[in-house]
Amino acid sequence: MGWKNLTSTSDFVLLGLSEQPEQQEVLFGLFLPMYLVTLAGNLLIILAIIVDAHLHTPMYFFLANLSLTDTCFVSTTVPKMLANIWMQNHVISYAGCLSQLYFFMLFVMLEAFLLAVMAYDRYVAICHPLHYIMIMSPGLCVLLVSACWILNALHSLLHALLMNSLSFCADHEIPHFFCDINPLLNLSCTDPFINELVIFTIGGLAGLVCVLCLIISYAYIFSAILKIPSAQGKQKAFSTCSSHLSMVSLFFGTSFFVYFRPSSKRSAQNGTVASVMYTVVTPMLNPFIYSLRNRDIKSSLKKLIWVRKIHAS
Repeated sequence: MGWKNLTSTSDFVLLGLSEQPEQQEVLFGLFLPMYLVTLAGNLLIILAIIVDAHLHTPMYFFLANLSLTDTCFVSTTVPKMLANIWMQNHVISYAGCLSQLYFFMLFVMLEAFLLAVMAYDRYVAICHPLHYIMIMSPGLCVLLVSACWILNALHSLLHALLMNSLSFCADHEIPHFFCDINPLLNLSCTDPFINELVIFTIGGLAGLVCVLCLIISYAYIFSAILKIPSAQGKQKAFSTCSSHLSMVSLFFGTSFFVYFRPSSKRSAQNGTVASVMYTVVTPMLNPFIYSLRNRDIKSSLKKLIWVRKIHAS
């Protein structure tokens, strides 16, 4: 038998972004501020939307859920990586690894679904502005978000159960900073055909639905914008979806690069770098993208900071 002897899988070793001891302090000093900025930025967005009654609209309801998802998303992977660097112990238990995989899959797919729902919201706002309030009713908004949570919770559970059915070799070293699907499949001593089939069918179908929703929504949006006679009107209409379009490009570009490539073309190093982009960088940039390009959010944040200063004084 070419593999090492099978052992009872009790834990894994996360090798992280680098195995060089001299780079550990640099990585800790880089990712800790990024994590804190991500938490602060997304929590401020949520707080601003809750406090400001003018932001109690479908668009900002979805944005608050996206910020909550980003907060949970980045908290699934980065704290464990920082703890591993700080304590110089890169071990993660088997149960902890599967739990991390479950929540990671939940929030990464939830982010994709929410971005698709937000695209539909922008389509209704631009293409059917007179019927926007009637179509995007509070009931529909809650239903869409609830469906996103339920579907992705079941989808993530399926991946976790399938991963739990595999046997792993004695070498439990994961060349990654968290328990992701592809690195775990590479450590399996049993044939991961069913797992890969699920990734490319159910996972691919879910991703395809999101992408089609994005493409169709923006096709109608751009068509409607081109019909606006004035340049100022076109610019105003486009500005309402430019922030969302920036997040979509950043998130889907990097995540598709990681998951939907042939196994022969996968590189652990390239996959890890791309993973950092959509698991750490994208959640950090989202609040900046929306706050810098959205006058309502900027105004609400200024009011929030101003009120805190008054109470502090």
